[in-house]
Amino acid sequence: MTTPIDLNADLGEGFGRWRLTDDEQLLSVVTSANVACGFHAGDATTMRRVCELAAERGVRIGAQVSYRDLAGFGRRAMDVPPDELTAEVAYQIGALEVFARAAGSRVSYVKPHGALYNRVVHDEDQARAVVAGVLLADASLPVLGLPSSRILKLAEQAGLPAVTEAFADRAYTEEGTLVPRTQDGAVITDPDAVLERSLGLARFGVVTSHSGARVAVRARSLCLHGDTPGAVGMARRVRAGLESAGIRVEAFA
Repeated sequence: MTTPIDLNADLGEGFGRWRLTDDEQLLSVVTSANVACGFHAGDATTMRRVCELAAERGVRIGAQVSYRDLAGFGRRAMDVPPDELTAEVAYQIGALEVFARAAGSRVSYVKPHGALYNRVVHDEDQARAVVAGVLLADASLPVLGLPSSRILKLAEQAGLPAVTEAFADRAYTEEGTLVPRTQDGAVITDPDAVLERSLGLARFGVVTSHSGARVAVRARSLCLHGDTPGAVGMARRVRAGLESAGIRVEAFA
């Protein structure tokens, strides 16, 4: 039996009248929603709307926590003191929890975003600060991240469920990390390539790196970025392809 796979996407990435992600359409495809909590994108109205839509569709709600960087969409490197980062992570989770509860659901997991996500792969202090923030908000919440990352190891040590994640639409290095977005080819937009990578990750736990090497990436959840061009069509195609291959698509939390 093939292990079930969760399909997640970054949602609620708008602010005021500006919307980047097609939340309603993506929520008809994915099983988990990484909802922006106001620091890299998102505002109170957007968070409430996405939580309501997710709850209606039975989609798990995850807090996508970030550095405080609206102008840079959370993708700029920042140095935040650990105590401050801990408080800001807990703050973001708590804000989303209000709207999730009001919609009849709850925050089911936490996933860092952008520069913070990449930083906590290797940075012990920042990873520990994020884990502390999760513990402060809810000591039962799973943490979603790259396999072998510092944050997942620290989450496990703290008693938090650690959930491994892979990316269908991002290029990988030979070390199993993500190619920086500043490099050509870092984001994969060809639907055929995204589907092929999704099947390889879900069935065999492998992906072809940017240099052509095969890299082991075993993950319980598969991410499609909501801001990738053609995200809705790709998400539908990926889900249909997974199910056609006999792979059960279901939330991990």
